[in-house]
Amino acid sequence: MTPRWPVVIVVAIIAVAAGFAAGYLVRPVAGPAGGNPNLVLSISAAGTLAPIFPAIASAVANGTPGASAPLAAQQYQGSLAALAAIGTLHQPFDVAAAADFRLIPQILEPTYAGYEIVFGSTPEVLAYDPSVAAFDGINTTNWPAKLTASGVVLGIANQSTDPNGYNGIFVLELQGLLQNGSLSTLYDHFYTTPVGGLAEPDPTTTRVEPESQAATLLAAHAVSAFIIYRSYAVSQHLSYVTLDPRVGLGSTDVDDIAVYANASTAILSGGGTTLVRGAPVLFSATVPLNAPNTDLGVSFLDYLASPAGFAILTAAGFTPIFPAYTDQDPDALPGALTPDVVALPADLAVLLG
Repeated sequence: MTPRWPVVIVVAIIAVAAGFAAGYLVRPVAGPAGGNPNLVLSISAAGTLAPIFPAIASAVANGTPGASAPLAAQQYQGSLAALAAIGTLHQPFDVAAAADFRLIPQILEPTYAGYEIVFGSTPEVLAYDPSVAAFDGINTTNWPAKLTASGVVLGIANQSTDPNGYNGIFVLELQGLLQNGSLSTLYDHFYTTPVGGLAEPDPTTTRVEPESQAATLLAAHAVSAFIIYRSYAVSQHLSYVTLDPRVGLGSTDVDDIAVYANASTAILSGGGTTLVRGAPVLFSATVPLNAPNTDLGVSFLDYLASPAGFAILTAAGFTPIFPAYTDQDPDALPGALTPDVVALPADLAVLLG
């Protein structure tokens, strides 16, 4: 399927980015005919998207007669909690988005959503407090030794509410696997339970905190480092080191996907536990079936998959996916989205189970 946007997308990105810098909307989005004075765009999404989704929502609202996108109608938290607000609490939102492309099919489809679009990726990085003496000279190869120095406290999200939590665990496991073939080498410094079980943090080395608080905690010297998405580190202007592609979960190379699958942990789910395995970090979004304003939600996804959305994602540290992927037949999606999506590649589709 051929995307509707020009092939010379780099030119479009530069033009769009310049437009946003100048403070005006470059690509208007058509809304329902006649507009609606009560048309409010509502969003429930991963916390990592909080720095960028409000700008996209405002752009969509500005291009839709009668629409608005107040922050009060948007909530950003761990992806599992964001989707549970729809699938468990039955709250109505026009857009739902997660930091793990496996979650919308697992939690919302088919009862609360009919499809997802996979629009971007961002690898895990190690953000750190540069005032910590142990991090002097830290780089992409020596960070494991620096991180395990005496007195260093690692911040990490809750794996049962936030994919960034279990992805952080996978980073530790995969680094150990890369170093000496053992998933537990680095993991055991931060967790007291075996790899693959419900990870219990060692309170002397590990502090479980919401990813949205990472910058605040680092600035307050409450934690020494935090495993976080590159997009968050970029948006918050944090000091960080990049990780090997086999560790940072940002690659969709088939060999790297096979490496990621070696990592695992358990999360609390439905009164018990569920095993989660490592996979590429891919962000996805949908318009829930109970959306109050379906057309507005589709306009949001349309903008997200456009050169304008591409530019915003790139500036925020994401690697946009263009055309976007979908887990369904592209021709079955709303007409506005059909030209700009393709089927999820087989190597990724198999991860949806």
